[in-house]
Amino acid sequence: MKRYSLYLLPLLLAACGKHDTPTQAAPDLGPAVAVKALTVGTQSHVATEEIVGTVRSKQRSMVEAKVSGRVLQYLVSPGQMVKANETIATLDVQEIQAKVDQAKAGLEQAQREYERQKQLVSSGATTKQEFDAADSRLKIATAGVSEAETMMGYAKVTAPFDGVVTRKLADVGDLAMPGKPLAEVEAPTQLRFEADLPEAVLERVKLGDEMQVMLSAGKAPTKAKVSEISPIADPVSRTFRVKLDMTTTDGLRSGQFGRVAVPVAETQVLSVPANAVTKRGQMEIVFAIKDNKAILRLVKTGKALGDKLEVLSGLEESEQIVADNVAALRDGQPLTVTP
Repeated sequence: MKRYSLYLLPLLLAACGKHDTPTQAAPDLGPAVAVKALTVGTQSHVATEEIVGTVRSKQRSMVEAKVSGRVLQYLVSPGQMVKANETIATLDVQEIQAKVDQAKAGLEQAQREYERQKQLVSSGATTKQEFDAADSRLKIATAGVSEAETMMGYAKVTAPFDGVVTRKLADVGDLAMPGKPLAEVEAPTQLRFEADLPEAVLERVKLGDEMQVMLSAGKAPTKAKVSEISPIADPVSRTFRVKLDMTTTDGLRSGQFGRVAVPVAETQVLSVPANAVTKRGQMEIVFAIKDNKAILRLVKTGKALGDKLEVLSGLEESEQIVADNVAALRDGQPLTVTP
């Protein structure tokens, strides 16, 4: 029995070793796809540094009273449009009114004295010096009335120009006086961008330069022109205030936060057309061309350069890539390349 076992053992081992290994069929990538080829190259690019800043009105004013008095009426509210010389507030100025009444009474007295001296001098009953003195008193009284009425006119606080009220700084019953603002008014049609530039960047900026200002994500940059450069630095931040005039567009408002792109150097960067790059999830993909096949490449892109994208990694200069029909391609896809 043991003899048969010894003979059968090699046969069993041989039978167990005979297994057919299935071969994996190559995936069917379909027919060749006609594509256009593009040679990767470099282009000149002006490197910029983004400096934060704020949109402000070019014409704004803190409206103050020229005389002291309690606010009787406050006729505007924030956001309200006002015209030049439109009344913003009226003040209680009883003291000035008393001066007006006093000046008018003095004028009437001086007028009567002048008329009396005029009749006397014509009849020779008074001297020329007394008549001249009466004439001088009349002129002084007239000027006093004019001064008092002018001061009375300051009881109405008016807008200095056409604009919009941006802040309300007082209310009925508050004491108004010179140096204490009642309201802030801005001209919404004249806006500029203000930013504080460090000295190293300021050297590349001059009056009249046109720059790009980015105000919010997803929106196209706004063009702005340098109109003012501060000649002295801020003693704390060591920066220089630069102001850029902006073109008024829809949605542009005073107080908006933004960034201005200040050119600092010109460099050569690798770039490809934006439609040559496709995204799959979080991955950016470009298809290189090798032996008439599409070779998948993972790339990392940088800034947009017009209709092109800066390529930071994943491609080399002079490589050929697919310029169209990128989204429909697969790795290894046969290609029919046209120039």
